[in-house]
Amino acid sequence: MLGLTHMLSRTNMGFQDFISEAPRIKRIRVRIRNGKVQRNRRASGVKGFTLRGGRLIRMTTQERLHRKRGQRRGKVKRRAKLARALIKRRRSLRRLGSLTGHK
Repeated sequence: MLGLTHMLSRTNMGFQDFISEAPRIKRIRVRIRNGKVQRNRRASGVKGFTLRGGRLIRMTTQERLHRKRGQRRGKVKRRAKLARALIKRRRSLRRLGSLTGHK
């Protein structure tokens, strides 16, 4: 994937032009039930920027680093929780199979 500066230099486009052209703020609507939108939120459509008070603000290097670390920790925790759930499911299905005589 090409970097932002490389892409901008190839297209002779300035950073402000790039920002205004991109969908700056993305709306995330995850699910609609009974006509109600659940988890209706807005996110930044520009890499390296975040939403604060309805405005796009450039993330600091420290914030990006913290987010990266948090995502890594979250990945490990999600995987561990899923593994635990799968073990419990397998165990309960084994019990059910031994009760009913099915494998």
